[in-house]
Amino acid sequence: MEGGDSPVRRWEDLGIDVLVKILQSFNLFELTSGPAQVCNAWHLACSDQLLWKTLDLSALKSNFIKIPKKPYVYVDRQSDKTLTRCLKIFLNLSRGNILTLIFHYNLYVKDDQLTYTAERCPRLKRLVMPAWNRIKEAGICRAIRMWEDLESLTMPSIEDPACVMGEIGRSCKHFAELKIMGPCDTLFASTLVEFLPNLKVLSVRCTVLPKPALVIILDGFKKLEVLNISHCLITEGSPPAPEKILTKLDESILEKACRLRKFLTCMSDSCIMCQRIRNDEGLIRWYKYEEDLWKVDEVRSLSV
Repeated sequence: MEGGDSPVRRWEDLGIDVLVKILQSFNLFELTSGPAQVCNAWHLACSDQLLWKTLDLSALKSNFIKIPKKPYVYVDRQSDKTLTRCLKIFLNLSRGNILTLIFHYNLYVKDDQLTYTAERCPRLKRLVMPAWNRIKEAGICRAIRMWEDLESLTMPSIEDPACVMGEIGRSCKHFAELKIMGPCDTLFASTLVEFLPNLKVLSVRCTVLPKPALVIILDGFKKLEVLNISHCLITEGSPPAPEKILTKLDESILEKACRLRKFLTCMSDSCIMCQRIRNDEGLIRWYKYEEDLWKVDEVRSLSV
């Protein structure tokens, strides 16, 4: 330094707090592709827990084709490699601080990828993972056992929910919120009531919901505070009689629901989402619509 010249400060000399503040404006891929490689100080800042409360992987999708047999999808090998590489980079930087983990509904995770993730996210409180096609029952149960702090889950409808719900009931003592992206029949509803009696928030929007399943939910969950059945096809009837789609909820249902803090419904002919679920015959095809529509929920805490 000569005369009155002021000292030149280098980027790596910035305080960690200042660096973290700057890095909060970076998205996930920007954060890991450049700043983390600058120097030790920047790498340390990129690992700060403030940057890793949420790991949002909803920008990643699998390159896949549908097949007629389980797991009903074939995923391109390169897609798997990309996801594995991203998980290693992100989870190593996060240092176990992730509280919320979000996967795209077309991101088909494998058992080994889920286990790797669960081991490195021990503090996880919320999981959004709508696609379980390639995950075995043992794999998801193994992950749940590692997530003792899990409070909220967004999941697909599954054929045999007892094992998974039982594991949540045993391992996750603070579990309170569930969103099912798919049909909820009487078996599913009964299983939820049996294994998750303390559930406070449930969303089964945009799907087929038989009236008997709705009754099981309303009668069985004594501590339920919020129930979202917006844009559902509520069906009534049993074989051999054809199922009837209800156009409104009857008084018996409304009376059961009156104890809830919030009972969210929509069965309007003028509602675009209600029209779409009817056109899709109760199994909404998210790929046909707006890119991020699958993230929406009338319950704010379950929206992405």
